[in-house]
Amino acid sequence: QVQLVESGGGLVQTGGSLRLSCAASGRTFSSYAMGWFRQAPGKEREFVAAISWGSGRTDYADSVKGRFTISVDNAKNTVYLQMNSLKPEDTAVYYCAAAHDTPVQTMCDMTWYDYWGQGTQVTVSS
Repeated sequence: QVQLVESGGGLVQTGGSLRLSCAASGRTFSSYAMGWFRQAPGKEREFVAAISWGSGRTDYADSVKGRFTISVDNAKNTVYLQMNSLKPEDTAVYYCAAAHDTPVQTMCDMTWYDYWGQGTQVTVSS
């Protein structure tokens, strides 16, 4: 069975950086898209970034473009989200997700995602 385990969350000051990791297991992920989503208190879950494991193509929410970078390490079966220049509005629980055989143009749509991690809290203090 597919397992996604996030780590790397924590408390950071405005302008700081964090790197989230998502360790994936239970499947060969070369035909998967991997996404990061986040949910702040009282708000709906929203798209942050995604990457096609096979092609390497990426997509980002406008709110994080230029600050966040998504990447994969094939040897470690791990997806990363490097977050720089963090802002208080980035505070949320961040979730890793996997979607099988998803068109690149739909990587931002959470309804395509089949598997989800348990989430990791990111808190940015002002």
